[in-house]
Amino acid sequence: MDDRITTGRNDLDRFRLRTFIDGLTDSGELDIRDDRLDLADLADIMQGNEKAVWFRNVGDERMELVGNVLASRTRLARAFDCEPRKVALEMQRRLRIKPEFIDLDRASAPVQEVVLQGADADLTKLPVHLQHAADGAPYMAAVDYVIDPATGMTNSGFRRLMLRGRHEAGVDLNAPSDLRAIYMAASARGEKLPIAFVIGSHPIDHVSATMRVPVDELGLVSSLRAAPLPVVKCLTCDIRVPADAEMVIEGYLDERGYVEKEGPYGEYLGYYGGVKMNPVFHVTAITHRADPLFMTTTISGNRMDLTDTSNLEALRCELNVWEALKPVVREPVAVFAPVASGGSMSVRVALKQRFPGEARTALYTILGSVGVKNAFVVDPDIDIFSDQQMEWALGTRFQADKDLIIVSGVRLSPLDPSLHGSPVGAKAGYDLTWPMAAAGKWELSTPTPPTYAGAKFASIRAALEHGPKRFEALMAAVGSRDGREIVRELDTLRDSGLERDDQGRYFLKA
Repeated sequence: MDDRITTGRNDLDRFRLRTFIDGLTDSGELDIRDDRLDLADLADIMQGNEKAVWFRNVGDERMELVGNVLASRTRLARAFDCEPRKVALEMQRRLRIKPEFIDLDRASAPVQEVVLQGADADLTKLPVHLQHAADGAPYMAAVDYVIDPATGMTNSGFRRLMLRGRHEAGVDLNAPSDLRAIYMAASARGEKLPIAFVIGSHPIDHVSATMRVPVDELGLVSSLRAAPLPVVKCLTCDIRVPADAEMVIEGYLDERGYVEKEGPYGEYLGYYGGVKMNPVFHVTAITHRADPLFMTTTISGNRMDLTDTSNLEALRCELNVWEALKPVVREPVAVFAPVASGGSMSVRVALKQRFPGEARTALYTILGSVGVKNAFVVDPDIDIFSDQQMEWALGTRFQADKDLIIVSGVRLSPLDPSLHGSPVGAKAGYDLTWPMAAAGKWELSTPTPPTYAGAKFASIRAALEHGPKRFEALMAAVGSRDGREIVRELDTLRDSGLERDDQGRYFLKA
């Protein structure tokens, strides 16, 4: 495929969120709710819902809201126009594309069709709902853009904003990230940090926000879209944002640092994050399209496979594993991060071993350079996307005293509840591959239904005189569609020197 951006007419709705949602209408991937609903109704409808949910009449303002958009590998694959199993590979291809920007002014930027400032920039007028029973307040998740004063480059991420009032929100900024480092440096200087939060954008924009690449990360959006990115400068700061988004909330993180209690949150691993000290975000402007489609993001619960965050995390993890394996393994075949475990806690890799030790090399590489807790490596005949086949491989190709690697005293996600507050934990690698010396043994091949392919012969005796044959080949030899007559014929040949070799094939002794 061509690794250049496709140029042409600038279509400001091509990568609009509403356009993507409209495209789901006939796909069976969309749950449309036209009835009037309160914000209190939303969380229960989205919890464990396999579909994206489009609420078209929400709250006192009767706004439109969509959720669960990213909570499906099928929908993410649709965004990248590829097969679900190949999204990470398609991302790899697109990351080689040089980004292009189309700078727009306010009059041309859809996301600035409506401008709210001062008292009108009211966060409590947005359809932000309570997601989980013990959450500290309603919150929304957004793609954030900030300029790093040290480099002048745009940094992007994906954050939660928990409402504190009409014009303030807490920002969850405890986990290690580039934004955390940028903010702490600004706070140490006694400076406010301008920041822009985009609410409602194409799935590709959200995927871009999860990545950590040492480039200007606004360009990642263009590269992953494989299209020129229309951008517009915010009204109250110099940050450029995608001009085709639904809504942008402009403002700053104040200079005081981690000063306000915030939380708890339903966390992306399916449990709760407690009350933490976090920075305070102050709104300076809200801009949006004339007909904005607000977006909410599902994060927690007991079905991680049906949350937005775990599906995004799984894609990021798979891409990182592919990149890590490139220099150390000659022929990786497939990579899959099961979403049900949070998207990055476990990863499965299929590879074709060319040299002894490649499976172990892959395991050490993944555990040492990627934030994965449990890594599984299998041979190419195992479908890593199948839980059933992975359980089969674990049950039949694994000996714990020889095939288990444990790495202890390493940093894990601080949100991992099994750490019980410890700053370090353990990782495990599972080598589910056959030893190369054993891989060619016929008894380790997977049984499949007979196909009855083979050469034809005038009789069973003629077939056996030609050479050893399995029972299937003998049926094929005489065109049998039954097989029992072959048993009778073999019985008559026992006195003629009929024997069996160590693979169970029949032959006649000379």
